[in-house]
Amino acid sequence: MVRTTKVTANSSPKTGFDKYVAGRMKDPTFAAHSHVAAKIDVTDKLVRALDSIRLANGMSKAELARRISAKPEIVRRLFTTRSPNPTMSTIIAITKALGLHLILVPNRRPPTHLRTAR
Repeated sequence: MVRTTKVTANSSPKTGFDKYVAGRMKDPTFAAHSHVAAKIDVTDKLVRALDSIRLANGMSKAELARRISAKPEIVRRLFTTRSPNPTMSTIIAITKALGLHLILVPNRRPPTHLRTAR
């Protein structure tokens, strides 16, 4: 059975990162760079979702590492670090090893920094 997980910037529950960002958003300088925090948050949620699916499938980190031809410490670090920053090739390899694939779905409303002026 393949489990699907939807990953969005508004997913719950709040992680330690979410709480950290909420506290830092009180600083105007930090708040000005909140788009960077949003990117980090989405990456974190994607990695956590992949790890949850790995666990649900009963796959060890070592087995996942073998399936993607990576050193076990690389996979272990990816799933245990506070701020994972995987490459797209790593994400694609992991999704394939878990029997998944990525699908791009449009946002309901594009972020304001991506909208074009008319």
